[in-house]
Amino acid sequence: MYSLLEQLEPAYSPDRVAFDTNFPLLLDDASTSLVLVAEDAAGSVIGYALTTITPLLHANGSSAHLQELVVDDAHRGEGVGTAIVEEVERFCRERSVRQITVASRRSADFYERIGYRSSADFLKRTF
Repeated sequence: MYSLLEQLEPAYSPDRVAFDTNFPLLLDDASTSLVLVAEDAAGSVIGYALTTITPLLHANGSSAHLQELVVDDAHRGEGVGTAIVEEVERFCRERSVRQITVASRRSADFYERIGYRSSADFLKRTF
């Protein structure tokens, strides 16, 4: 998965120590995070999604945020991303999540093609 993380955004440089610290924490807390992977026929990871789930007052329940979705460059356009998002949605429906949000700088057309609509600006402050 780390090599896929390196493909997430051209201006982003992942930190291996931070990845190794945070990855087990995400896997350990299934109530607030979901990590899904897609594998090819040989068992190699070719995509993943990281989704966080938080109870919100304005959503009348829990809201999921698709934090990261990456498909290996060599497998883009094969339906892998769509399949991962559909599985995230299935998981959320089973847990009565009220909404899924996603911020996207470069892939808005992908999300709009599968039924997502822009509803807000996403602002970020990095520390």
